[in-house]
Amino acid sequence: MNLKNRVALVTGGASGLGEATVRRIVSEGGMAVIVDLSEEKGEKLRAELGEKTVFLRADVTDETEVKQVVQQIGDRFGQLDILVNCAGIAIAEKVLSRKGSHALSSFAKLIEVNLIGTFNVIRITVEKMAANRPNEEGERGVIVNTASVAAFEGQIGQAAYSASKGGIAAMTLPIARELARYGIRVMAIAPGLFDTPLFASLPEEARDSLGKMVPFPSRLGLPDEFARLVQSIVENPMLNGETIRLDGAIRMQPK
Repeated sequence: MNLKNRVALVTGGASGLGEATVRRIVSEGGMAVIVDLSEEKGEKLRAELGEKTVFLRADVTDETEVKQVVQQIGDRFGQLDILVNCAGIAIAEKVLSRKGSHALSSFAKLIEVNLIGTFNVIRITVEKMAANRPNEEGERGVIVNTASVAAFEGQIGQAAYSASKGGIAAMTLPIARELARYGIRVMAIAPGLFDTPLFASLPEEARDSLGKMVPFPSRLGLPDEFARLVQSIVENPMLNGETIRLDGAIRMQPK
């Protein structure tokens, strides 16, 4: 499936990996629907990229809001071909520390946003995708979710984050198997250390130190490298039901 003239919904699309994905979709001739909680960033990006983009503010965990987004996409474009789930949050909290045990509320919040939010958007968008006219390969849609290397090598303090991203990786194959009958492919990308807003507040020295942990290339990943992989997944019909590590061969240490 080519990106040209395709309609893509990108959650978390106003910054970081999501923003880079939006930019690449538009540069390749597609139309991008930016879904994010940040109205300021979303509208700014929409204004910059022009008529090929739409910004819709929505919480990925809210069933009503996501349904409204999909309805608006249908009303405006008549189709929805691609879903890229980038919306997510992160915390660092030990199961047991001097302050006491891990807060149950923060664990639940990570699962709600990262895992349940991702699933919520998938389950609502596939109904629209399944109604698409298939292309010559029989494809009706492509879904790309964002996991993390923390799904496999979670560090100390990442129990909640790793659980949420591990869930994304684990549900990739069963959803891909189920949606195969509709011609909808499902993939996940597990990024390593990427130059996103999460690291933007760190001093340059700290960012360089993190980059040197990556075997090759010894630097933080670029958001557009994530977006390029999204494009490759969309364009290659044999990529289905798998989580691809995008990490420069890094294997995270306990801390």
